[in-house]
This record gives sequence, structure tokens and C-alpha cells, in this order.
Amino acid sequence: MPDRAFGGGGRYWAWLGVLATLIVAGALAYQRQLALGLGITGLSRDVTWGLYIAQFTFLVGVAASAVVVVLPYYLHDYRVFGRITILGECLAVSAVAMCLLFVFVDMGQPARALNVLLYPTPSSIMFWDMLVLAGYLGLNAVIARATLAAEHRGVPPPRWLGPVIVLSIPWAVSIHTVTAFLYSGLPGRHLWLTALLAPRFLASAFASGPALLILLAMLLRRLTGFDVGREALQKLGLIVAYTMTVNVFFVLVELFTVFYSQAPEAIDHFEFLFLGLEGQAGLVPWMWASVILAVLSLGLLLTPRLRRDMRLLAAACAMVFASLWMDKGLGLIVGGFVPSPLGEVTGYVPTLPEVAIALAIWAVGSLLASVLFKVVVAVRGEPGGPDSHSRSVRAPVEA
Repeated sequence: MPDRAFGGGGRYWAWLGVLATLIVAGALAYQRQLALGLGITGLSRDVTWGLYIAQFTFLVGVAASAVVVVLPYYLHDYRVFGRITILGECLAVSAVAMCLLFVFVDMGQPARALNVLLYPTPSSIMFWDMLVLAGYLGLNAVIARATLAAEHRGVPPPRWLGPVIVLSIPWAVSIHTVTAFLYSGLPGRHLWLTALLAPRFLASAFASGPALLILLAMLLRRLTGFDVGREALQKLGLIVAYTMTVNVFFVLVELFTVFYSQAPEAIDHFEFLFLGLEGQAGLVPWMWASVILAVLSLGLLLTPRLRRDMRLLAAACAMVFASLWMDKGLGLIVGGFVPSPLGEVTGYVPTLPEVAIALAIWAVGSLLASVLFKVVVAVRGEPGGPDSHSRSVRAPVEA
């Protein structure tokens, strides 16, 4: 079955070539980081987490979002999601792989990553985060491979797969909850010190991940003819509309609490993000762009007539994804460090090597997703064919 990934036209190989080029450029930058240390990044004593951990946080949400299609399909036999569920599982595998790579490069030296496993510290949230991420990667890899292998042989999936699928559902929720605890358990960081952080992470995850899945499914239909179905995309669009609304509501609740209480330590973080503080205003345009995109996307998604237009649905999903990437993938992590508990305002701008390494990790994830999607399209056969997956995979869950 893996041989299916190597059959493709010139456009497919050109895309893989672009990704390989980015990976090589990132590997060269990482080699420099290995030699010189994290001093080549924009990180400092006051801002110790930057682009790497911000991308890690955002991608954990993308990975966790697979549960949005897995739960209705496997537990409630919602067959409309028959074709898109396997894409969600493959996307989760790619996203978790990127998460682990971002943690790996943020630790500076590879030996430090091994220390997490060689000298486990159960009192550390990072230890549990790596544990649940590795487990989630394994679960999704096993599920995707077993279901595709069964389809390839034309037989029902093995019975043992049912409990594994059920286990993956709460596991998906746990990975982003544990990630939120990394931040909300730090008493000196007032931007993160809120019980709403974990629910907010989940709401944004269930909006950004499905939005990306819709865009990828549309792109796959355009390039290969593999169609997950209009109804599946519309239902997923409705889920994005609801979860994005909940996410915006959570943010407004945070704003009310902070500004009504007039707690200066918490207000300073928001002032830094949306107005700038002591001349440091690099994130201000990004944060306002995130707000504008969130409002525009909700306008499209919450209007049924506009949401039913597939081109507008695609535009809305792109806005949701971009808005949440700016919020979680840029502002949230850096904004938590500035100002510091001592009131110091320190700027942070990612350096060129840092950006090259981050792009390389995104390229690794894109390469993995491209190959997995290629196998899925090859195994599923001709476009418009019968959806044997939705009939056969139901059996192990009921067993």
C-alpha cells in the first residue's frame, strides 16, 4: 500500500520538490542552531517561548480537531462523514508530527528532548504533554493504517479497531487540555492565568482544524476528483460556525473580566497586544487583522445563504484559519511573556533562521499529509465510486 504514494504526475512531484527544498533550507538553519544555540533566535531572558512553541500550540488544536469528524462518524454512524473522516485522521497524524518537531527544536539540543523520556518527571506538565501527544500520534496512525489496509484487501476492518477508535476520542480532547495546562498553571503570567484557557483552546481547535480540513478536501476534489460530498462540507462548515462563535464568546468574556476588574497586570498584556506598550507594537497589526478576519468569517458562516455558497464557505474557512493562527500562533504565547512579572517590556521578532526552521517543519507536515492523502485517494478508487469505507468500518465499533 505505501507504494501508492509514489505514483503521481509532474504536478505532484513538483509540489514534493518545493517541500523538500524548504526542508533542506530549514535543516541547514537547524544545523546552525545546533552549533550556536538558541541565541540565533529572537528569544531572550524575558521571552523564552516564541515562534516554535506558538506553532506547537496552534497545531495541537489542529490535531485535536479530528474528533469533530471521528465522533459523529464512528459513534453515531453519521455516514455523511464517511469519506472525510479518514482525511481528518491523516491530518491529525501530520499535525502531531509537526507538534513534536516544534518541541524538539525549541529544546535547543536533541539530548534535552530525550531527557524528558529518560528521566521522567510526573510533576511536569511538559512530560504529560509529550506523553499524550505521542499516544495520540500512535492511535491515529494505527486507525488510519488499519482501515486503509482493510479497504485495500476488500475486507472489514479488524474487530480490535473499535476500542482503539473509541479511545482516540477522549484522547483528542486531552491533548489540547494538557497543552492549556502548560500555560494556565503559571501564576506569574496573567494573560494565561484563567480557567477559561482550556475551553478556549478546545473551541478554537474545533474551528481551525475543521476549517483547514474543508479547504484541503476542496483542494483534493479540484486536483484529483476525490469528492467527500457537498453535504459533509456543509455540515462541517456549520460546526466551524458554532465553534468559532463559542471561541469569540470566550474571548469577550475574558475581556470583560479583565477590563471590568481593572486588574493592571492583566490589562497590560492586552494593551501590548492591541495598542502596543513602551514602543513595542509589532504584534498590533496582526492582532487587529485577527479580529477583523474573525468578524468577517462569522458574518459569512452564520448566514445560511452565504454559507451554502461553496466559494464563500472556502473564503470563510480561510479567514477562520488565518485569524486563529494569528491569535494562537503569534499573539497568545508572546503576549503572555510581555510585560514580564517585573513589568519589563521586551520585544520579540523571530529571526530568519527561526522562520526557516518553522517553515521546514510545516513543510514536513505538508509532505506527510500529501503522501497520506495520495494513498487515501489511490485506495478509495475512482471518484464517485461507492463509499465502502462507511459500510465496512461500522462493524468493529458495534462489536
